[in-house]
Amino acid sequence: MKRRQFLQGTAAAALFAPTLAREALAQAPSASVLKMAPQANLTSLDPIWTTATVTNNHGYYVYDTLYGGDLDLKPQPQMAEGHEISADGKVWKIKLREGLAFHDGQPVRSADCIESLKRWCQRDPYGQLLIKAVEAWGAPDERTIEIKLTRPFPMMLDCMAKADNPPFIMPERLAKTEATKQVTDMTGSGPYKFVASEYVSGSRVVYEKNEAYKPRSEPPSRNAGGKVAHFKRIEWPILPDPATAAAALTKGEIDWWERPLADLQPLLARSPDITREVIDKNGRGSIMRLNHLQPPFDNPKVRAAVRLAVNQEDYMRASQGDDTTAWQVCRNLWWRGTPYYTGELEDLMPQSVDKAKAALKDSGYKGEKVVIINPTDFPDIGPLGDVTYELLKSIGMNVEMAASDWGTVIQRRNSREPVEKGGWSIFHTTGAAVGWGNPALSNLVRGPGDKGWFGWWTNAKAEEMAEEWLYAPDEAKQKQVAVALGRLALEECATIPLGQFVIKTAYRKGLTGMLPGSAPYPWGLKRG
Repeated sequence: MKRRQFLQGTAAAALFAPTLAREALAQAPSASVLKMAPQANLTSLDPIWTTATVTNNHGYYVYDTLYGGDLDLKPQPQMAEGHEISADGKVWKIKLREGLAFHDGQPVRSADCIESLKRWCQRDPYGQLLIKAVEAWGAPDERTIEIKLTRPFPMMLDCMAKADNPPFIMPERLAKTEATKQVTDMTGSGPYKFVASEYVSGSRVVYEKNEAYKPRSEPPSRNAGGKVAHFKRIEWPILPDPATAAAALTKGEIDWWERPLADLQPLLARSPDITREVIDKNGRGSIMRLNHLQPPFDNPKVRAAVRLAVNQEDYMRASQGDDTTAWQVCRNLWWRGTPYYTGELEDLMPQSVDKAKAALKDSGYKGEKVVIINPTDFPDIGPLGDVTYELLKSIGMNVEMAASDWGTVIQRRNSREPVEKGGWSIFHTTGAAVGWGNPALSNLVRGPGDKGWFGWWTNAKAEEMAEEWLYAPDEAKQKQVAVALGRLALEECATIPLGQFVIKTAYRKGLTGMLPGSAPYPWGLKRG
């Protein structure tokens, strides 16, 4: 209701918004400058330290990867020139392309790549599977990465070409930073340089073209191919108010609004100068993540009571509006359109408040406080928390809303302390369906405990099943294992799915070269 009341005047206000924040929108975009309003404020810069989508998107500007996934999600060489595999499959040698350099002019060496991979393997679920099979890392020369394995790792290239939160390559001196600490020096080797002197969190992010970058010759395709930077400068004005963002796009003060509010789509559709397009056809999943370390959600029976109460339609209408062509329910941790989706697990999510109340009464819940950390500046996520707050109150839980900006949420969710000491109980987020598409990729179904994703679900059986999937002899066995794992994770409430939706990004019609995929890629874009 809060969102609906707010939006009653938003559409009208958008066209008549007052003068915008001129420090972010000083002048209309030029041929050499692209202005894009991102989905959220960029507060954390290290895409290995956090899985925040806005930080992942920032990572693609600044860093490059050894391999990239094309539109068919097939791995293609990127920084790599190619690779060799030993006859027994236990030794990989990856050769770097000639002439690769970091933004500070230093050459990209095999040692940089090795340390980057090692750091990534500490944080990423796919990397955690890889590192278990690594016997030793080696650098026979400055351009060769050697990976010796204890057993063949059949998904090596798939791992390297991971679509979201991939193993970005940074200099060795930065990659040696402890994985639990943020890297703040943004020296990368990607097509754009981060301009630290102009970065103001909450106001503006600026990138400049890396003139020394050598793109591949192949056509761009998702995260693969030639990453050609046509703009000399890209600015991200931070515009958390939807009316301001809509007005800026309508007036041509920005080129691109990454995630328009669903309720403002009709307004944007009326403009002859704006194109609206779904660039991520698989869409995104919305989720509720519980803290498994602290009461009350260290009790699986309490978690199950919450799951029973969830009505996904309430969440989707609150966050995505009433246009049901833009969203659908998905009571499964394998999303619709991904290989392991086999239907709705309605027996686990009957959407019954009465059943939830009864389950909570029988669970042993003692009235412990539940703290929801929730953003006020992220329209796709904030309403999810509002629905959960009302839902948990309705089934008899002691609930507190801790509202803040999104940057504070992604900082606070790192805390493993009790709520009385600044911890948390629940947060909500969204993610690309393809990025959560199999047991190696998905944090939602993995149970590595304190080495895992925020919420820290521990389940040895889930980890065994992820490895079983990885080394399965054929696709049929992989599917069998994945389906069973998805059900286990939902039974145990590792994560609670809230529905699936697509985003119609919006941009000025003079902008061409927009690439499909799960991130707002800057390469290939130009004006006219």
